[in-house]
Amino acid sequence: MTAAVPAQWIAVDWGTSNLRAWAMGSAGPLAEAVSDDGMGKLGRADFEPALRRLIAPWIATAPMRVICCGMVGSRQGWFEAPYRATPCAPLDPADMVRVATEDAALDVWIAPGLKQIKPADVMRGEETQIAGALALTGGQNGMMCLPGTHTKWAHLLAGEVISFQTFMTGEMFALLSTQSVLRHGMAEDGWDDAAFDAGVSDALSRPERIAAQLFGLRAEGLIASLTPAAARSRLSGLLIGTELAAARPYWLGQPVALIGAEGISKAYARALEAQGVDARLLSARDCTLAGLATLVR
Repeated sequence: MTAAVPAQWIAVDWGTSNLRAWAMGSAGPLAEAVSDDGMGKLGRADFEPALRRLIAPWIATAPMRVICCGMVGSRQGWFEAPYRATPCAPLDPADMVRVATEDAALDVWIAPGLKQIKPADVMRGEETQIAGALALTGGQNGMMCLPGTHTKWAHLLAGEVISFQTFMTGEMFALLSTQSVLRHGMAEDGWDDAAFDAGVSDALSRPERIAAQLFGLRAEGLIASLTPAAARSRLSGLLIGTELAAARPYWLGQPVALIGAEGISKAYARALEAQGVDARLLSARDCTLAGLATLVR
């Protein structure tokens, strides 16, 4: 049950699988609550009740401003917040979309995502983390990588997203490790640094051979004693290495800020540092909150 706290406003990161909310005060988050009421499980009429269930104890005064980011603003979400076209600042308070609610105690706003016309690409949620990273670091220029199911690489110049590119690396890892023939020789956990490093190196050297390299994991498990943990680690290395080969313009000779969960961010940092890249890790949670806070101000 969510504990009662005197929130000044409420920050919400609403993804496909989960709803995460923070009661915010003048000095930062006062409390945090999570539910599995992600966008993918809700019909349009279900969003407001799901939000109300989670944050009701935090509403001391009405109307309570609720600032949301993520898939809640997608076409399949609560209310569509149209994409903003790059180049542009990652967030702009003037472009937020207000959601009509039945409960007058809720004053709900959604931050739009970003779109890139050519090559076609979109992001929704990551723009908030990028804005937060700029706020936390005081930076205006540079390269950012946001590892995850769909990893984003973004080029920032003068505080604007100039270009970005999405890679389905995380989703490919999940599919290959659990639904392909590789699953038979793959551990569910465990890690082997040497196997990961070898996978990154092989993929960067010959990215065009990725399909053959992947089946090699199955063959080595059958006839060359490749352990399940090593197979899992090398699969990760092969996929991340192939991504780095394609994303080379975003990192070659430049420092990179990594925004994401600690485990996957460390894997990307290891791969980048092997190429001589200075990789700085930033907390996805902290960047999300800092980004949403820019919309309140």
